[in-house]
Amino acid sequence: MSNEIEIGRGKRGRRAYSFDDVAVVPSRRTRDPEEVSVGWQIDAYHFDIPIVAAPMDSVMSPATAVAIGRHGGLGVLDLEGLWTRYEDPTALLAEIAELDPARATSRMQEIYAAPIIPELITQRLQEVRASGVTVAGALSPQRTQQYWKHVVDAGVDLFVIRGTTVSAEHVSGRAEPLNLKRFIYELDVPVIVGGASTYTAALHLMRTGAAGVLVGFGGGAAHTTRLSLGIHAPMASAVADVAAARRDYLDESGGRYVHVIADGGVGRSGDLVKAVACGCDAVMLGAALARAEEAPGAGWHWGPEAHHRELPRGERVQVGTAGTLEEILFGPGRQADGTLNLVGALRRALATTGYSDLKEFQRVEVVVSPYQPH
Repeated sequence: MSNEIEIGRGKRGRRAYSFDDVAVVPSRRTRDPEEVSVGWQIDAYHFDIPIVAAPMDSVMSPATAVAIGRHGGLGVLDLEGLWTRYEDPTALLAEIAELDPARATSRMQEIYAAPIIPELITQRLQEVRASGVTVAGALSPQRTQQYWKHVVDAGVDLFVIRGTTVSAEHVSGRAEPLNLKRFIYELDVPVIVGGASTYTAALHLMRTGAAGVLVGFGGGAAHTTRLSLGIHAPMASAVADVAAARRDYLDESGGRYVHVIADGGVGRSGDLVKAVACGCDAVMLGAALARAEEAPGAGWHWGPEAHHRELPRGERVQVGTAGTLEEILFGPGRQADGTLNLVGALRRALATTGYSDLKEFQRVEVVVSPYQPH
């Protein structure tokens, strides 16, 4: 049965679904929440919770990366952010939180115009390394060739190449693009790359040798990509499509499993549950963790798209403060809005539907159930 809808006589479009459009269905079995596993492993690195903190200055500092690691997740530092442009960016982070909305974008463009200091890349990663947690840093595809050696020499465990969209076949008439397949092959550390939002794009990224693929395009709380570029990928369909690419690549490669990480649209605990149900192994959280008391953004959230020099495709948004990082991850919750105890909610969902771990839960029944909030 075709899932295409006729937009007009000359154009058809495939129906796609966001996390709000789908729901998980209970099964015939239930379990105790204490008896389910929400851990996952990528390459040699095991994590107790399937949560990757997004490399955004409003979410991650060296200190919060360490805190996430100690709670069993993975913190990823933005190696093009304020922490690698300024020796001490705390005053600038405080200024961004106080900016008048009318001036926020232009002032952030000024702040982020400062050059990246390679020595600070090394210093920040070594600060995380000294704590004993898994070390991860992120660069955009445009900056990877320039700074990757500083990242690897600093002793990074996982290298993240993250952009609004990342392809295995970038075409440029101005400069030689990053050859992902050659780059990953020559690197000594596992690489997570993305975003990708379609089956074909994800399959090509998997063929480069990536250990994980980030799924998403402009769907985060701080993105305005749909407004500025007209491009958007509803996340439930995107995750399911990329999970299908993982399944087919598993057969094609003779058993090589590439991890799927939902990146965008996962703002509350119900979104986390549905992301795993649609096929992801872990989620990359931005806004959900920006609500922590320890978050550098002080209740505000923004990404690199918000301060692009020529075409901003994001904005600084107020997400508020919901609780401590520990409360956001493990509770206790004080309201029923899905902002606190994300891991507890995931455990409860697995237990309620009778599944014992995340890979099993990827097979749970899901229905299309459009939700109309009041």
